[in-house]
Amino acid sequence: MTRAAAALALALLLAALAPVGAAATAPVAASVDGAGAALATGPSGPPAGPVPAVDESRIVELLPNPVAAGDAGEYVLVALPVGNWTVDDGESRVTVRQNRAGRVVLTDDPDAPVAPPEGRVVGSGLSLSNAGERVALRRGGPDGPVVDAVEYGRAPEGERWLRWTDPPWRPVGLEPRPPVDFRPTNATAFLLPDAPGPPVEAIRNADRRVLLAGYTFGSERVADELIAAHRRGARVRVLVEGDPVGGTDARQARLLDRLAAGGVEVRVVAGPHARVRFHHAKYAVADGRAVVLTENWKPSGTGGADSRGWGVVLRSPAAADALASLFRADAGWRDAVAWREFRAGRTFRVDEPATGRYPTRHPPADVRVERTTLLTAPGNAEDGVVSVVDAADDRVDVIQPTVADGPLLASVRRAAERGVTVRLLLSNAWYVREENEALAGRLNRWADGAGVPFEARVADPAGRYGKVHAKGVVADDVAVVGSLNWNPTSARENREVVVALEGEAVADYYRESFAADWRASGERGGLRSLSPSLAVAAVAGAAAATLFVRRRFELASGRSGDGESEETGPIG
Repeated sequence: MTRAAAALALALLLAALAPVGAAATAPVAASVDGAGAALATGPSGPPAGPVPAVDESRIVELLPNPVAAGDAGEYVLVALPVGNWTVDDGESRVTVRQNRAGRVVLTDDPDAPVAPPEGRVVGSGLSLSNAGERVALRRGGPDGPVVDAVEYGRAPEGERWLRWTDPPWRPVGLEPRPPVDFRPTNATAFLLPDAPGPPVEAIRNADRRVLLAGYTFGSERVADELIAAHRRGARVRVLVEGDPVGGTDARQARLLDRLAAGGVEVRVVAGPHARVRFHHAKYAVADGRAVVLTENWKPSGTGGADSRGWGVVLRSPAAADALASLFRADAGWRDAVAWREFRAGRTFRVDEPATGRYPTRHPPADVRVERTTLLTAPGNAEDGVVSVVDAADDRVDVIQPTVADGPLLASVRRAAERGVTVRLLLSNAWYVREENEALAGRLNRWADGAGVPFEARVADPAGRYGKVHAKGVVADDVAVVGSLNWNPTSARENREVVVALEGEAVADYYRESFAADWRASGERGGLRSLSPSLAVAAVAGAAAATLFVRRRFELASGRSGDGESEETGPIG
């Protein structure tokens, strides 16, 4: 096993033991521990299966602010040994006599929670504050000693406080999944817009099942193949985001109407019970094949009419089954609303599809993948990608629409500081170009000052594609492909799917394409090659021109482009 593979395996094992939950927008709760160490951790506390013997008294979970009228269904989950116990919030209290160690759910509405925790239900007079308060667990009666307490700030609606997660707030119904490794497999690696065929061909060849997950959907050609697969007898299901940045356009609404009318099950992630901020994943399961993409299912993405994107088709029944399991979990919850129900009474914005034509400079290639690791967000995608970068000894190439400060950017800076050659290619899209020029300039000045082998550039398509939309990494002999943008929303709040592909052949394919895009972009990173005086003048001119063009574009069309900053949503 290579050093990169060994490090990735170790990091993912640790991630599986202590996964990252969805980020909260409210203040993080503080736990006051009065009874020693916590119970063994797992994805949502103790491991799945039978509840282990309780030898410590603990407040395990709180739901102060359910998505329900009058906060119906709020609860406190406690783990209690044998004895008498009291839980109070400073205003009211409930006493529990425990004849056998185990978990107890304190609630007055045992039928109200949409995902009730396991445990003996005891009626409760507690009324948890949405604005925050202190909940204490006492040994014995109301005046007994405090053995555990939780003090939380404003409680996010529809989110639980969990003792064993970091951050502690997680949407009801969301359980981060562990990373999954797969044996060696054959695959087809491809680039967009150069090769739009592979994802469509995978669907075309499916006879048993087609599961398509996306952020947006706008492809006539893919819609044709989905309906044809349904007519062949395959079970065909589609799951997309219900409220993408800028809203759903009329083209998508028309195509989803057509799919539903043609017998395809279409659902959208939306509503007050949504467990993720955006369903941003881009993948498909076609019988025993798994398709993972950086691009949306629309002309500018999988249609090959605009964006630079990366994709892979894994001929791995195990990988296909793992993605099918994820799809079922995401499509089977109450936040996955039937399209016909969701679209009733709604209006949709008008948008024109991309119509660009680009040469095939990088044809698809059949490659051997020695090991595949499936990563998802919320959960382990961020840690998994960081571990890939941290394991690199030689070189790291990153292509991203844009990059925010955080663990992912810190990982490539650490790599450069230990002597690894790092190249960062950022998008030229009009809605991030100005910011990316400034970011590249800042990073390049840091690299020059630190004397480290790091360079950032803003992409110049040179007629090869329209804009960079790919989200990829090549670190030594590992390539990372998927929907993960390098910003906090994507890593911790969105549903994202990423695969880490280990093997010289697959890494070489993406690295060679990256190198070609890098060369075409010249030394444009933050105007690094200009003298200081010329750089200042150029930045001022570019900023004025960009602001003018952006304002004219927005006034003329009302469109917000394909993406937004990490503060407002995903970059497509």
